[in-house]
Amino acid sequence: MEDRFQFLEPGAYAFSGVCREYLDFTLNRQLLSPETWANFVRVFTEDSDDADRGWRCEYWGKMMRGACLCYRAAGSERLYCLLRDTVKNLLQAQRPDGRISTYSPACQMTGWDLWGRKYVMTGLIHFLEICREAELRRAVTSALISHADAVMDQVGPGKRAITETSDYWGGVNSCSILEPFVALYGLTRDKRYLRFAEYILSTGGCRDGNLVKLALENKVPPYQYPEVKAYETMSFFEGVLAYYQATGKEDCLLAAVNFADAVAETDLTIIGCCGCTHELFDHSAVRQAEPSSNIMQETCVSVTWMRLCLKLLLATGDSRYYGFIERTGYNALYGAVNIYGLKQYDRQSREYLPALPFDSYSPLADSRRGVGIGGLKRFSFGGFYGCCACIASAGIALLPLSAVMQARDGVLINGLFSGKAVVRTAEGRKIRLSAESAYPAEGRMRLSVEPEGGPAACSLYLRAPDEMRNLEITVNGRKAEQSAAEGGYIRLFREFAAGDVVEIRGVIPLIRETAGDSAAFRYGAVVLARDENKEPDYSCQAPQTDESLSYEMLPPQKGEMVRLLLRQKPGMPPLLLTDYASCGKRWNLQKCRVTVWMRNRDQAL
Repeated sequence: MEDRFQFLEPGAYAFSGVCREYLDFTLNRQLLSPETWANFVRVFTEDSDDADRGWRCEYWGKMMRGACLCYRAAGSERLYCLLRDTVKNLLQAQRPDGRISTYSPACQMTGWDLWGRKYVMTGLIHFLEICREAELRRAVTSALISHADAVMDQVGPGKRAITETSDYWGGVNSCSILEPFVALYGLTRDKRYLRFAEYILSTGGCRDGNLVKLALENKVPPYQYPEVKAYETMSFFEGVLAYYQATGKEDCLLAAVNFADAVAETDLTIIGCCGCTHELFDHSAVRQAEPSSNIMQETCVSVTWMRLCLKLLLATGDSRYYGFIERTGYNALYGAVNIYGLKQYDRQSREYLPALPFDSYSPLADSRRGVGIGGLKRFSFGGFYGCCACIASAGIALLPLSAVMQARDGVLINGLFSGKAVVRTAEGRKIRLSAESAYPAEGRMRLSVEPEGGPAACSLYLRAPDEMRNLEITVNGRKAEQSAAEGGYIRLFREFAAGDVVEIRGVIPLIRETAGDSAAFRYGAVVLARDENKEPDYSCQAPQTDESLSYEMLPPQKGEMVRLLLRQKPGMPPLLLTDYASCGKRWNLQKCRVTVWMRNRDQAL
C-alpha cells in the first residue's frame, strides 16, 4: 500500500527555530560521538548480555534509526560519515552463523536476544534508506539477509515458538521483530520473510493472549491486555501496521487504528505519554493527576507512540495523528532533554552518574526529574548507557520531519515550522518553500513559495493546529480560496508563482483540563506547568479561576517556549505558568519540583 505522504529527501530540509535547536543539541551531545558508536559496536564482539540476559544489544540499532532520521532533518555530512563507518564496523562483528548478537550460542534466543536482533535489522534498514554507496548497500543487504535467516533457522513452525524466546512480557518483545521482517520483504521481495511475518502474526504477539484479536474486537482497553508493557506492545503494533502496508490486509489496519485510538482514550496523558506505573499501561488518562513517587512515563514510550502515530498518519492520511505527534514532541520529549548536562540518578547503585543527553521519566504531579536512568546497562570495558537516551533522537527528528512532507499531488504542511524545504509538484517540478513562524508561542506562519522554472500548479494541504481559533489563510494578502480535504486538511490549489506568500494566522487558546479533583492548563498543544525554581511561592494554593481564564503573556526566558501569568480570583496572587518542557530541568537544585496537575480544592500543593 502506497503511503499517503512521504518524507522529503535528505538535504531537502533546512530547519530553524526550536526544532533546529533540539536537532543541534542531539547531534552535538550524542550522535557525533565516535566513542559512543564504538562502544555500541564493541558489545557485539563479545557475549556481553549473557550474564544478565540484558539489552545492550538494542543500543546500536535503536540509535542508528534516530541518527538516520536526524541526518534527513539536519543534513550533516559529518554525521553521515560516522554512520557509514559504524555500519562497516558492525558488519565485521557478524558471526559465522550470520547473526549479529550479544549472546553466546548457549544463551541465544533467551532474554532480550531477539529484541536486540530486531534493532540490528532496524538500524541497518534505516541506514539503507540514506546510504549513497552502491557497494556498501550490497554489503549491508547481504548482512541483513544472513542475520534474518539465522533467526528463521531457529524460530517458527516446527522449531522454537517465537513467544518462547524470552521470559519477559509474554514474548511480545520478541514478536516486535515483525516490523523489520516486513521491511526486509519489501526490500528483497523474498516471500520467505513475508511468510515469517505471517507466522508472527498468527501467534497474536504474545503467549498469554492474542493482541491482534483483542484490538480488532475493541472491547478491552490496553491496560487490561494480557501484557501491559507499553513500549513493547506499541512496537508490536508498528509491525502489524507494517504488514498492512505490505499486503493491504484491512484487518491489520483496523487493529492498529483501534489499538492507537484505545491508547489515546484510556492511557495517554496530557503531555502525550503513557504509563503512570513505571512504563505500563495502567489507565493513565484517569490516574495521571495522582501524586506518585514511582518512576513514570518513560521516554521510550513517548517516542514509540510518536512513531506509531507517524505510521498511522502515512497509512490513513488522518491529520489527527500529527496532533498526537506534536503534543508528545513539544511536551514529553522536549521535557526529557537534559539541556544542562546534569548528572542522573542510578536507582540500582544509588549514585549519580555522568550525564546522558536525555532523561528517562516525566513527572506530572509535584515531583522531580532526573530520578532514574531507564534501561541502564554497564559495559565490561567501562562506561554505561540507557535505552531512553538511545531512542530519543528518533523523536527529535520525527517532529520536524513530519511537519512538512510530500503529498501525492503537492505538499503537506502539518506543523507551523520555521526553515526551508524543497518539495515537488505531482509532475515533478521543484518548489522551494521558506517559512517563518513563532509557533508554538504564536499561531502564525508566513510561507514563501518559489517554483523553479516559472509558475507551477500545486496542491498545498494545511493542517490547522489543534483547537486554534479564528483561523485565517491568505495568499498574497487576500483571503485564500480553499476547500476541505480528506483527513481534516485544508486544500489550496493554485498556480503558484515566484514571490507568492501564504500566511496562516490564528489564536492559540488557553485551555483548562480536569482529572479527578485536579486541573491543568494548556496553551494550545503546549502543556503548562509550575516550577519550584521559577516562582517564590510555589506552595501557594491551587488556582481558583473563573471560566474566562484571564491571563497575561510574558516574554519567554531562556529555554522557554511560553510564559504567562494566570490571574485568579480577586485577592489571590497570579500563578506563573511556563511550558512543561522547560520546567524542572535543574534537578541538581534543592528546589526543583514540577507540577502539571493542581488540586481544584483549597489545598496546598
